[in-house]
Amino acid sequence: MPGEFDLIRRCFQTPTSHTVLGVGDDGAVFAPRPGMQLVVSTDMLVAGRHFLPDADPGLLGWKTAAVNVSDMAAMGAEPRWITLALALPEIDLPWVEAFSRGFRACCEGFGIDWVGGDTTRGPLNLCPTIFGEVPAGQAIRRDGARHGDDIWISGWPGMAALGLAHLRDALELVGEWSACCVERLHRPMPRVALGVSLRGVASAMLDVSDGLLGDLAHILERSDAGALLDESALPLAPLLAACRRTESATSALLSGGDDYELLFCAPREARGQIEALARHIELPLHRIGRILDKPGLWMQRGSGVTEAIAPRGFDHFA
Repeated sequence: MPGEFDLIRRCFQTPTSHTVLGVGDDGAVFAPRPGMQLVVSTDMLVAGRHFLPDADPGLLGWKTAAVNVSDMAAMGAEPRWITLALALPEIDLPWVEAFSRGFRACCEGFGIDWVGGDTTRGPLNLCPTIFGEVPAGQAIRRDGARHGDDIWISGWPGMAALGLAHLRDALELVGEWSACCVERLHRPMPRVALGVSLRGVASAMLDVSDGLLGDLAHILERSDAGALLDESALPLAPLLAACRRTESATSALLSGGDDYELLFCAPREARGQIEALARHIELPLHRIGRILDKPGLWMQRGSGVTEAIAPRGFDHFA
């Protein structure tokens, strides 16, 4: 069985393309390109809390990198470098090799140099730190939403939550939809191209990891604003096709999380530009509500009635 340093050389030492000094020293050395600012984020995954104990290691490797890449997309940044600290109960070489391949595949797919990290014995814990670049002053923050801005969501949020419910035998999905939803859970696709394209367009943005309502509440809090969502505009169609239960589909979309779609706000006059962008990158972008100048979160029902709703979402300490 390999020791720690043999394991690092075998599984975690990879070539770099835009790094001054990568794995092998006490620290990596890299430099942002002229005119760029660094964006840094850490997103940890813990066994039993963020993934099932029997998760496929290759898919888990992909997801561990992808959820961090998504944080860069949410800031309008290009992901460039990543480190990985992980605790392992023991050295299970086939598991680590498969995990490493999945992690590396995601990094390579988004042009990211894997430049270091750490390993130790302990409960299974996966903790990357990612570094990205954004032109100076162009990072898309959470605090820029303004009264009258449209609220948009990318893709098909809620599918990962249905996939998790299916794996837990809490919900039966229809036909091929079960595999599709489980795929969305295990192999999220960070929306980097969308995030970069929204520089100068979106007034506020984040990625949906803990549920649409809960994450929207972060934008509202930081922007000192409220929101009105349009029930008829919610992209429920694929969720209803997957589970054929309106209540389950709606709950997954609004509170499920783990899809890593981008939730963003933009002025009304940007609608045409955003619709053209959706066609260009071949990704559905749904306009689901608008920002209000008073605190609170409301839903306009299909009946025309407007109701106050709670910002439900995943809480890591609940």
